[in-house]
Amino acid sequence: MANNRSKAESFKDDDSSSAVIIDANYTFDEAMKGINIPGFIKDSLELVTVQYYGFDGLLHQGQLLVKNELVNDIVDIFNFIKKTKFPVEKVIPIVKYNWSDDKSMEENNTSAFNYRFISGTKILSKHAQGEAIDINPRQNPYIKNGSCSPEGSVYDVNKKGTINSNSELVREFTERGWEWGGDWKSLKDYQHFQK
Repeated sequence: MANNRSKAESFKDDDSSSAVIIDANYTFDEAMKGINIPGFIKDSLELVTVQYYGFDGLLHQGQLLVKNELVNDIVDIFNFIKKTKFPVEKVIPIVKYNWSDDKSMEENNTSAFNYRFISGTKILSKHAQGEAIDINPRQNPYIKNGSCSPEGSVYDVNKKGTINSNSELVREFTERGWEWGGDWKSLKDYQHFQK
């Protein structure tokens, strides 16, 4: 069954001599603990293990819950992130933050699945189906009417881990049919990609 699946990928390790710092090593059931969601959504999710270079310059391992149809995209994109050493602070399933998007963003956590509404609405977010990912929220904030989220974040394209319209990372997503929140007109959600 899908709800017991965890996908551990074999990574092309350019530096096999270096130790990997484990940021997350959950089972699927651990990553889904404490949330009550429709069975068809739970059955459509997969736990993906990814590697990336952190802001400390060291190789890290984390995990994302994503819709099973998007696993290959996420694996390919994180292989690109690792190869290019685009810095990602941490990638931990949002269960660690008791399903609080605000707490996850405060800690600059990159996450995908979270059963929640679009901010300020009663419409389910793409995150609620594992069809979106937020990368480095503190460097890539959600900005609407001059207000940034997470609180205290600043969008500065010169800071490491920041995504902008010229980023190769944006191209990696858009070439696979993903939409970037930095292209939106009424607001900017620089951390956000969805498909």
